[in-house]
Parts: sequence; structure tokens; C-alpha cells
Amino acid sequence: MALTLVIGDKNLSSWSLRAWLSLELSGASYSEQLIRLDQPDTRQLILEHSPTGKVPLLKTAEGAVWDSLAISEYLAETFPEAHLWPFGAYARAIARSVCAEMHSGFVPLRTIMPMNLARDQALPQVPADVLADIERISAIWARCRQEFGQDGPFLFGHVSIADAFFAPVAVRFRGYRVALSAEAAAYVETIYQWPAFQRWQQAAREEQAT
Repeated sequence: MALTLVIGDKNLSSWSLRAWLSLELSGASYSEQLIRLDQPDTRQLILEHSPTGKVPLLKTAEGAVWDSLAISEYLAETFPEAHLWPFGAYARAIARSVCAEMHSGFVPLRTIMPMNLARDQALPQVPADVLADIERISAIWARCRQEFGQDGPFLFGHVSIADAFFAPVAVRFRGYRVALSAEAAAYVETIYQWPAFQRWQQAAREEQAT
């Protein structure tokens, strides 16, 4: 199956990272097409591929799939042997719940702390609504690890779409030097030790150097 993933800058595009990690998890062969963000022609170039004018978008033999959550679900159904969702019906339901919460929520965090893999500086002051988002995300991670993470270091033990969805949050927490519990800090380190994430991170560094 010929797959092409249209993405934005690897240093900045959190939603592209989510879809890319899910695609890596699927084990499928694919090519990628990167469109630089925040350029005068960015929207025009993206609209040549995506009806929403946003990235990511996955080109398949059947047609285009846009939105990171829809792309992840498509990959999970198309490559069931890759087990992109956790084992067990309840674990999968919780994984989908936390991904949906990430997908639609945490606007203060995403607004005040945009993803930037090159950042390494705390904010002078963290607003209360951002602190509330950090607390909620830490609680999600703690619950998933405690209830479902016995078989590995990821949220549901083995790596899954849930980790792809929270990887950009780990980037934010590290880049903005957010104070975390030992458990949450260990999960951030798990993301940074994930080989697929490291490949994206290295590509982002090379992208910044050009």
C-alpha cells in the first residue's frame, strides 16, 4: 500500500508528530512530504493536499485521511497486527478516552506552551489554567501507568497511539522545564528514549540547521 504523510515542521508541528509516530508504530512503508509552517505560501501549499488547510494528512490508495486521530484510527484498522491500541477492551476504551481528551482539550497548555523541540527555558510565570492542565495530564499518566502499564514503560505497557498523542506534551514539559512528579518525569524520559521519537527529534535538529 502506497502511503504518504503530509506534515509540518518537525520542530513545531505537534499534530504532525502524533500522526507520524502512529505511522511508525504501524510498520507500514511510507513517504513523507514536509511543508514549512508560518510561511507566506504555507496555507496555499497545504490546501493542495488537505481540504482543511491543516496538517497532518495521510494519502492512501483509497484517498486522503486528515486529522491526526482519524489517521491513527485508520492505521490501527489497516494494520491490526501492529496492535496500535492496547490489549483488552477496557484498556482500549481508556486509551481512546485520553487521546480524545488530548485531541479536544488542554487549550491553555497548547496556547501558552506551543511545542518547540529546540526550546529549553521555563516561563517566567505559569498561568493557573495551564497549571490545571499540567495537573490533569499528570493524573492521566499516573492512572494509565498504574492500571495498565505493568508490562512496559509506556502508558499502557507496550507503546501505543496513546503515547503518540502525549509525546508532544512530553516535549512541552521538558522544553518549558515544568516541575513534575517523579512518575511523570520518568514517563517524559520514556518518550525521549523511544527510538521513533529520537528519529523525529534528530530530523528536527537537521531541519533547524538548514
